[in-house]
Amino acid sequence: MTSKFQQRHLGRELALLWLFQIDMGRQVADEVMREVPDDLAGIEEEARVFARLLTRGVLAEQPAIDEIITKYAHGWSLVRLAAIERNILRLALHEIISLPDVPASVSIDEAVELAKRYGSEESGKFVNGILGAYLRGEKGPPETA
Repeated sequence: MTSKFQQRHLGRELALLWLFQIDMGRQVADEVMREVPDDLAGIEEEARVFARLLTRGVLAEQPAIDEIITKYAHGWSLVRLAAIERNILRLALHEIISLPDVPASVSIDEAVELAKRYGSEESGKFVNGILGAYLRGEKGPPETA
């Protein structure tokens, strides 16, 4: 048995993988959410439930979230962003906007960790810059994606 923190981390990771697959593969969300990658196959139901909640929330709010990303990713269009960074930002912004029980700092820390794991060498800094700019209400840095 793992802690609630660990289960939420695994849930975020699974949600990111699902969102990436939906975004890139243009597959039906419910079909994608039935699959769990082999390296996450051992996660508990609590993490799967959290992952489904996050995934469905991002998909429901995606147009509004994408507007926020476009506003704060100064100089970067959505299509120009790396797909993994785009989906990490969507996931974190959904949490910040729609899950008041999760502190924004936790959402940002988790997003940065996911960016470091799945993105490029600069992804963590880029994601942190965009999310930080959103929280401050400023324009994000024109860093490379």
